[in-house]
Amino acid sequence: MAKNENDGRLDTVIGPQTSARGDFHVTGGVRLDGQVEGRMDVSETIVTGPKSLLKGELHCRAAVLAGRIEGDIYAEGTVELQTGAQVYGNIQSKGLVIQPDCRFEGNCAMKAGEAS
Repeated sequence: MAKNENDGRLDTVIGPQTSARGDFHVTGGVRLDGQVEGRMDVSETIVTGPKSLLKGELHCRAAVLAGRIEGDIYAEGTVELQTGAQVYGNIQSKGLVIQPDCRFEGNCAMKAGEAS
């Protein structure tokens, strides 16, 4: 599988003093340090800071989460819960990494990998 051109690049930043309500559709990667209430569709990776809050569904290619998510997560690839992350919802992904001292209340469904 070819590596995506956007791997590792954050195209959108939602800062710590930002609070937004509504659905977001982002082409590329996102860094979330503020608060969002609504569905987020991210074509690449989402990275959340430790004080971030997302209330709503998250659809993405991959996620590296350090903040609080209140809603279901649907990832094409891996979801990583970093130390201190809080997830209150279900996770559907190909891979799941949970670091120590996280809170995860929900179910996880692992999707089978793609055939090469």
